[in-house]
This record gives sequence, C-alpha cells and structure tokens, in this order.
Amino acid sequence: MSESFEPISRMTQELSRLPGIGQKTAQRLAYFVASMPLEDVRALAVALWEGRKAIRFCSRCGNYASGELCPVCADPRRQNGQICVVRDPRDVAALERMHDYTGTYHVLHGTLSPMDGVGPDDLNVSSLLTRIQSEPVSEVILATNPDVEGEATASYLSRLLKPLGVRCTRIAHGVPVGGDLEYTDEVTLLKALEGRREV
Repeated sequence: MSESFEPISRMTQELSRLPGIGQKTAQRLAYFVASMPLEDVRALAVALWEGRKAIRFCSRCGNYASGELCPVCADPRRQNGQICVVRDPRDVAALERMHDYTGTYHVLHGTLSPMDGVGPDDLNVSSLLTRIQSEPVSEVILATNPDVEGEATASYLSRLLKPLGVRCTRIAHGVPVGGDLEYTDEVTLLKALEGRREV
C-alpha cells in the first residue's frame, strides 16, 4: 500500500484485531472512519477510551461494573437467594435480555479446559464459595454453555457446591423453539429427552 494510505493501513490493522473482524471488513470500516467528520471520529475514540478506562469488575460477582458493584448486585430487589453462574459478562447480558430472571449472577471468566491449561484456580470460583458461605443462598443455577468445557465446569461446580447444602441446578438444554426434530443433532436430542418434564 502506498505511503499516502499509511493511516488507512494502520486503522485496518488495528480494527482487524477485533473478534469477528476480518481484513476486508477492517478495511471497509477504516475507509468508513476516514470519511466521517473529525468530530464524530473524536467522539467515537473518546467513548471507546473513556468507556474502557471506566470498566472494572464487580467486587461481588465479577461482572463488568463502573463502580464497586455492578447494577445487578447494587439492586436490593435482586437479592433473592439465587445465583446464576455464567462463563463471562456477555452471558449476563444475554440472560438480562429476557427480563425474567430476578436473582444475581456470578461470572467465572472462563471454563475448565485442561487442554488449554485452564484449571479451577484460573476461574473465579473461590469468591463464589465465599458468597455461598456469607450470603443467604438458596439456589445456584449453573448456566455454562452446553459444550465440553461448559459441561465439565458445571459438573465440577456441582460436586464442589453440593456438600455446602445449597440447591444446585443446571439450565435445560434441548430442541430450540421452532426447531424440527429431523434436523436436530443427537446430543441435543439426548439433552432434550433427559430434561423432559411433566405436562
């Protein structure tokens, strides 16, 4: 690329580091940014910079927060004895979109993956145990993904929590609403059968 396009090249290189952004998309975004008014580019850069500086982890659950506690932990109406354990803050956002869950969360910041060298000490587990021993917890909902790592993590946590006398449940997995059985894979069908309930 010629010297006159060095700024575009640098923007493309930095944008391509974002997840899900390939080289072509990064270049398209770089050209779009280049065509924006300078004030809009500054506003975007400032929002990213200041937003990132303001983000920290909730001291209670590990979710993203701008203060000591995240909005869920700071809400006294959410203290109902339920803790939903998830892999990362994106899962909290997904569950919050339902507007039906009224308990709190606990973010592990990963799942067990021996192949990648991720063990229990690499996850936010010790603070979960502290919460269970210091808060009135009636149920821990294990909401890790239904993949190998998520299942291993849920199994590990279940074995760890049951001796503490707390009810430990796992989110159901199965056929999605609107799905066809004929196109559903065997593992999903098995989970759907295992999770069947009285009607």
